[in-house]
Amino acid sequence: MYRLYYSPGACSLAAHILLEELELPFELELRSALKGVGTQTPEYLSINPKGRVPALQSSSGNIGGVSGVLTELPAILLFLAFQHPESNLAPREPGALARCVEWLNWLSGTVHTLAYGQIWRPQRVIEDPACFPDVMAKGMKNVARDYAFIEHQLKAMPLPETYTIVHPVLLVFWLWGKWINQDMNGKYPVWAQTIRLVIERPAVRRALATEGIDLSLFT
Repeated sequence: MYRLYYSPGACSLAAHILLEELELPFELELRSALKGVGTQTPEYLSINPKGRVPALQSSSGNIGGVSGVLTELPAILLFLAFQHPESNLAPREPGALARCVEWLNWLSGTVHTLAYGQIWRPQRVIEDPACFPDVMAKGMKNVARDYAFIEHQLKAMPLPETYTIVHPVLLVFWLWGKWINQDMNGKYPVWAQTIRLVIERPAVRRALATEGIDLSLFT
């Protein structure tokens, strides 16, 4: 039995979708400051000292917290895909697999940590609140730059026709674009078509419904 520590609509949504896709037995544990049960409590920090989601319980080793807890979205997605190779959610050919990892690392390290970190967590960049508006404005510019790159890449070098572990992560960033009032359909038509195909998958719809996310955000 897997246990996923998550926050609705956070990057943990991609791991939630993958668990649904694999039709595995799993439990969800809500960790959201907005819902009153945050990631900075002593209890959760004893499980995952990084104080972030997602975290997945049911692996080997540890990162300083409870044994068997795996952190970092790319690691969780790869772990689940390789634990269940019959799913074909991670390519077996080394070049195609490397491209998936390339996508995951860039989305996690650059788009999420840098651009969205500037918008939603400016205090992680600079301590002076007077500087927060400038940091957030720069984050918006970085999102626009990164989203244009995603659109260009999807147009120039489409993802594999088969569904992979990259697709639910792209769905998360589409959702976040809507949350910061980006014209996702108008500016990114190729990405929009990709998302329209992704949200037709029953596993995706189940995860969105469980997390209370409106399907209309993806149309």
